[in-house]
This record gives sequence, structure tokens and C-alpha cells, in this order.
Amino acid sequence: MTVAAERIDRLHELARAAAADGDTDRARYYVRLARRIAERNRLALPREFRRFTCDACDAYLRPGRNARVRTRDGHVVITCDCGAQARYPYEE
Repeated sequence: MTVAAERIDRLHELARAAAADGDTDRARYYVRLARRIAERNRLALPREFRRFTCDACDAYLRPGRNARVRTRDGHVVITCDCGAQARYPYEE
């Protein structure tokens, strides 16, 4: 694992902890920083990180707090408070 990948994992943990404490601005800062590191080093973000962050506003999503999760025919729809939606497939 590279230094950049380790840093992204650490920022993911910090964003999760900050969102759990209710500090949304700090969580958003960690998400933006992790995305920047991934872009500069041409790394893909981990799946869990991509699924729990909003692409539009960089918020760390917490279902029931700032995100709504619904299941539809063969996919999950996650809606952020900003109105952005993400769809992820699943098999029944």
C-alpha cells in the first residue's frame, strides 16, 4: 500500500468520526482532501469511501441523518440533503 493510499484510508476514518460527532464542515474538508490526494496520485478511491460521500457537495453521508436510502428494482438510491442522487446496483 502506498503512502497516498494509507493517507486516504486515514482521512476516511477521520471523516467518519467527524460526521459522527456532528462536525460536518470538518468531515467535508477531509473528504475534499482525500479526493485531491487520489487525483494527484491517480488512485481510485475505495468503494466504501465512494459510497458514503456525496459527489456534488462532498458531504460524508450518514443514512438517516443527512442521506436517504431507498431500494428500487435492482438498485439502491442514496439521496443527499443537497438533492444529489447516487444509484448503485445490487443483486436480489
